[in-house]
Amino acid sequence: MPAAPDSELRQRLKSALWYTVGKIVDEECLQLSANVTPQYIAALTELVYTQAVTLATDIESFAHHAGRKVVSTEDVLMMCRRNDGLKEVLEEFAEDLESKKREQKNASKALR
Repeated sequence: MPAAPDSELRQRLKSALWYTVGKIVDEECLQLSANVTPQYIAALTELVYTQAVTLATDIESFAHHAGRKVVSTEDVLMMCRRNDGLKEVLEEFAEDLESKKREQKNASKALR
């Protein structure tokens, strides 16, 4: 019997996350001359996945509370309101992204 599409998608996401976490851990281990076990990478991957699911659920709740069906930058910034450093980095990233969008929009208008 085939797996449910949602379950299959979740498994693919976890696999991609495991691969990425493994790559990051490998890079750090090379720099620190350290070794980790596959169990460590699996546990770290599970931790990151669980945190991402919790984050996504909370951000969706913020959007829903604001009466929107689509998550916005404000929802993400609300999520990190207690982490000033992270909020600062994300605000700067959002401003840069918005600036690039404006530049592209102006460039496309100029071509017309």
